[in-house]
Amino acid sequence: MSYFFTTTLQSFICIALLAGVLWSRNEPPALRPLVWTTLAALVAGLLCGMWFRGSQPLQLLTVSIEVLVTLLFLLSFWWVPHFVRYLWQGILVFGAARHWGLDQNLGGLTSTHILNTDLLLNLTALALAFALLSLIAAVVHLLVARLRWLYWPLTLVVLFMLWLPLSGNLLLLLMKLQVVPLLKSLLSFVAHVTNNAAMFNWAGAGLLVLLSVCWLPTLRRHVRATRAAHDPIARRLARADRRDALRLALTTAACAVIIIAGQLWWNLVASQPPRLSEAQTVTLADDGLVHLPIEQVRDGKLHRFVWVADDGKAVRFFIINRYPDKLRLGVVFDACLLCGDQGYVMEGNQVICVACCVHIFIPSIGKPGGCNPVPIENWRNDTRELVIPRDALAAGANFFSTVLTINVVDPVDGTRLTNTAAEHKYVWAGKTWYFASDANYTRFRDAPEQFVPGVAKEE
Repeated sequence: MSYFFTTTLQSFICIALLAGVLWSRNEPPALRPLVWTTLAALVAGLLCGMWFRGSQPLQLLTVSIEVLVTLLFLLSFWWVPHFVRYLWQGILVFGAARHWGLDQNLGGLTSTHILNTDLLLNLTALALAFALLSLIAAVVHLLVARLRWLYWPLTLVVLFMLWLPLSGNLLLLLMKLQVVPLLKSLLSFVAHVTNNAAMFNWAGAGLLVLLSVCWLPTLRRHVRATRAAHDPIARRLARADRRDALRLALTTAACAVIIIAGQLWWNLVASQPPRLSEAQTVTLADDGLVHLPIEQVRDGKLHRFVWVADDGKAVRFFIINRYPDKLRLGVVFDACLLCGDQGYVMEGNQVICVACCVHIFIPSIGKPGGCNPVPIENWRNDTRELVIPRDALAAGANFFSTVLTINVVDPVDGTRLTNTAAEHKYVWAGKTWYFASDANYTRFRDAPEQFVPGVAKEE
């Protein structure tokens, strides 16, 4: 939900500010034509962004037109008839909606073609975002209409915010078409101004805070006027003016707080991938097996474990009882063939792949294929314990990339070192051996049974 709320604000916050400035000089707009103009431009721009992307030359022409339109919008502030302001409102909304429609994640409003909870929550987020944007436009209109000196500074700042990503897109297309040389400094500028959408929310919230601060002297004058009024009628009028001024200041500040809170929630919480629960470390018993009590894993929850191989590779696996009314364990590696080793989390009664967010059908855990976790072979259980052989766990080492630092011993001369610091290693008898020097490595490779006769005998 928070994604659609924050990204909608990012796409339209500048337009809401400009719309408030647009209608602040003359009489306010009529509600019906304003609503229909805005809705028509929103739908048209969204469809244009989703379905008409065009070739690179056409994209270059489109961006150039957008830059020209913003300049014309600035020039039109000197004189424009009242009815033309509706046209400018539509143009501004159309341009923002077109860029909004380029976001491929809009298709994630729902994962199905039915009305479900996710769709309702996402549509609610969109409705709240547009309601907040409408309130921001109204607040800016009221403030700038009363503080005329804010008209040009606010307009120029907001247009500068729009010109930054437009200039980045323009430069990128010119470099792709080889009109402008491909330079590191230009690429850095493009990356900073086109991949920082959160900047719009931070800057928009900052401008609202600044507007509320600029309104404080006016609010103070209303407070003084209320205290100075002696006539009952004058006092009531002064109190009404003071309440209106206070409400305007608080509403402006509240809009800024909501924007900041939404962006912070997205940055710090909602956009973060699910965190894996802590894995319990397991070791091999003398019989070469991992032994786990059944009572520890039969509750239907995801129980994560990690076994450290002799080369330091951390092999994660989890166990889950797949049915609530009987013991049917799923014993699998915490990785899949499609998404790698980012693992799985359990939220409520759902097991979810962290990499692709696919919900796994719990009774299918332990079966190969698809986004299911990779099954572990040759494990067995009875009513008391579950056992997993070493070879079954070692077979999953290639699915994981995390290597822990462990202490090892050079089998040739007994030197103690760590696996990550050793420059030479050799796999023999199903185990990785580490060496302090190239000479030791060569001696072991030529006659390994001479240095580890016990292992050789087992082989």
